[in-house]
Amino acid sequence: MKQFSFSDMNRASGEILEAALIEPVALTKRGKEKLVILTADQYRKLLGRSHTAAYGLEDAPETVHDELMTGIDELLEDGHV
Repeated sequence: MKQFSFSDMNRASGEILEAALIEPVALTKRGKEKLVILTADQYRKLLGRSHTAAYGLEDAPETVHDELMTGIDELLEDGHV
């Protein structure tokens, strides 16, 4: 993924938007990604995937809940949290 700074966006917005038509483009501020520009089709595909794989805590299948709790336990044991 190509990266441009916010300052680049002020100077070369046309070039950056053209690049975003080909592949997602990250906009950075102080070296950290803050925004991603992608086509409407890419965005729709992303939404489609997230809607089919997202659960609330109450409606998550038991297997997903178990995996989540195992992962949280491992993080706690390793001192990451």
